[in-house]
Amino acid sequence: MSRHPEVKWAEREDKVYLTVLLPDAKNAKVNVDPEGTFTFSATAGTDNNLYELKLDLLEKVNVEECKINIGVRNIFCVLEKAEKKWWEKLLRGNEKAPHYVKVDWDKWVDEDDDTGKGAPADYDLGGMDFSKFGDMGGMMGGMGGMMDGMGGLGDDAMGDDFEDSDDEEVKKPEEKVKEAQGGEASKEKAEPLSST
Repeated sequence: MSRHPEVKWAEREDKVYLTVLLPDAKNAKVNVDPEGTFTFSATAGTDNNLYELKLDLLEKVNVEECKINIGVRNIFCVLEKAEKKWWEKLLRGNEKAPHYVKVDWDKWVDEDDDTGKGAPADYDLGGMDFSKFGDMGGMMGGMGGMMDGMGGLGDDAMGDDFEDSDDEEVKKPEEKVKEAQGGEASKEKAEPLSST
C-alpha cells in the first residue's frame, strides 16, 4: 500500500503553486494533464516506501507552460492555469480536501492583494514613510507619564540596575560542603527561631 506525501498549495490569478514535501525522493514521476489531473509517485525513506498522489484540480491547466523542479527536500511545481481566474479551492468536488493537502502560507496571496507583480518587494505600500520607524527613541519618550503610574516600576523596570536585588545569593556546591564541615563561616547571620 502506498503513502501520501504532504502537499502545500498557493495560487495567483494565472498560476497554482504545488509543493510536494518528500525529502530524498527517488524515481520521482510527475504528470499533469490538460484536464487538471496532477499525479505524483516516488519512493523515499530507509525502507524505500512508495508515495503516490492524485489530485483532481478544480480547473484545467496549460500543460506546455507548467514547470516542475525536483529538489532534494521537495518537488516544486508551477502550474499555469488555462483560464486566468481565481479558484475558490484547489480540488474538484464537494468533499473536504484530504488531510495531507495544506495551504502554503509562505506563498499565499489574497485575491485583493495580488497586484500581478510577483515578489513582495514590488508591492505598492501606499506611499507610507518607513524612515521614521528606525528610531524608536521618540516612542519611549512619549511613555514617560505611563511609567509613573506603574506602581514602583519607575526607571529600574528596564533592568539596568541589579544592585538592590532581593534575590538570595546562590552558593557553589564546594562552598556548601565547606560550610557544612564548619570551615568558612556564612556571610549571613542566622536568626534564632521564635516559638509562637
